[in-house]
Amino acid sequence: MHESYSELVLPFGSSPQLLEQYVNASGGIRTGKIMEHLDSLAGSIAYKHMLGPGVQTLGLLQERGFYIVTASVDRLDMMSALNPARDLRLSGQVIYTGRSSMEVAVKMESTGMGEPDESILIGRFSMVCRNASTHRAREVNPLTIAMPEERALYTLGEHMKRRRESLALRSLSRVPPSSSEAAELHSFYLQYGQGEGDDPDASPGVEREWMGDTVLEKCMLMFPQERNVHQKVFGGYLMRLAYELGFTNASMFTRGPVKFLSLDGISFARPVPIGSILRLRSQILHTTSSSQYPIITHVGVKANVVDVKTGSEQTTNDFRFTWCQELGKESRGLRQVVPKTYKEAMLWLEGRRALELGAEIRGLRMPL
Repeated sequence: MHESYSELVLPFGSSPQLLEQYVNASGGIRTGKIMEHLDSLAGSIAYKHMLGPGVQTLGLLQERGFYIVTASVDRLDMMSALNPARDLRLSGQVIYTGRSSMEVAVKMESTGMGEPDESILIGRFSMVCRNASTHRAREVNPLTIAMPEERALYTLGEHMKRRRESLALRSLSRVPPSSSEAAELHSFYLQYGQGEGDDPDASPGVEREWMGDTVLEKCMLMFPQERNVHQKVFGGYLMRLAYELGFTNASMFTRGPVKFLSLDGISFARPVPIGSILRLRSQILHTTSSSQYPIITHVGVKANVVDVKTGSEQTTNDFRFTWCQELGKESRGLRQVVPKTYKEAMLWLEGRRALELGAEIRGLRMPL
């Protein structure tokens, strides 16, 4: 298992020239650009597992007989704030293999300045292997487990795969919401969803906005400079585009600066061809608050490839992110996003599920 371990160090603390390429408008680090590196690292780790640690170059895919793509990103959870004065180490390894899939765990740490290393982010990528000629599933190398720590990681990867399959079976695109979710939705409707427009009598003292009015879009042409080894648009680049659009929408909706909490999931339905027109559509799906964060906003971003001849669109990716405002830094209080249609109501419930899971994970990591 340990042979697939790889790491990348970004020496922000010792290289002002490098930091300049990643700094954002507030002096922090552009998280979207870091996500590009994480996706690239996960792909490199998967290829290293298949080819062996001694192979330095990928070579031609047809000669190798296989290629690897990102199937999904389960989660990326922030544990601490990025410190631009310290170096950043990105690392990961394969922790579980199925027949044609690999679970890659990644971690991001702050290092240097004479201080102990600090974990900043942890996450998981699901990679799948395909035959280069038939594009069908291809078997991956099994993992060799040598130490108890590796057995624990393998068990974790196996658990995460089972949980992902369970969540897919419970998806609201396949089955109805539970009775408790239906009751919660109806209660929310009675409190916030009655009335039209900006009728102040609908829910006195609470500011709301219809979900359909929170849409923010952008269209882009996909250039060959952003291609991957498969001659398609690099998935990490799409992650950055989606992150930055979602961040913009969350900032506009909350009317203030927001802090990234988690990437709650990404599905990769199909590749994005070079030269295609990509439409990114973001929408606020759920809002809530907690004792730690007075405003928490869950945002969905959908990526569609547009056929210019017919005007039809095909969904390629579905991204889910969560941002927050911290205590003492909130803008004007929590705004409720309210669904109008049944489809929007299901998106609202999906957002609620994601926020509940995120709160559970953050609660497990809080010091006693």
